[in-house]
Amino acid sequence: MRFIMIAATIAVFAVPAFAQELTTLQYVTTKSVIMKVAGMEIPVTYTPDGKLSAMDGAVTGTWKIVGETLCSTNIMEPAEACILYPSGKKPGDEFPIMSPQGEVTIQINK
Repeated sequence: MRFIMIAATIAVFAVPAFAQELTTLQYVTTKSVIMKVAGMEIPVTYTPDGKLSAMDGAVTGTWKIVGETLCSTNIMEPAEACILYPSGKKPGDEFPIMSPQGEVTIQINK
């Protein structure tokens, strides 16, 4: 009986150690990002209902995660584009991605 109680106690404290880390795309879509392109910094906000906005709401669209890609549409680019994001990125990280218009830098908000 004592062994079961000790094992149960260890299991309770071990659960946080096994908690799954968020993926790059989960951080991107929950924290939102700053997109850096052509000398501009453009905040992009993602909402849980699959919508996005940028440039103070002047650009709106939709998003969804498909595997390791973030697929989106917006009023400036109505055709869906799916962009591969690197794994292992966290809030505060900055990294390049290749968009249909060329390379841009993404910074995940803290």
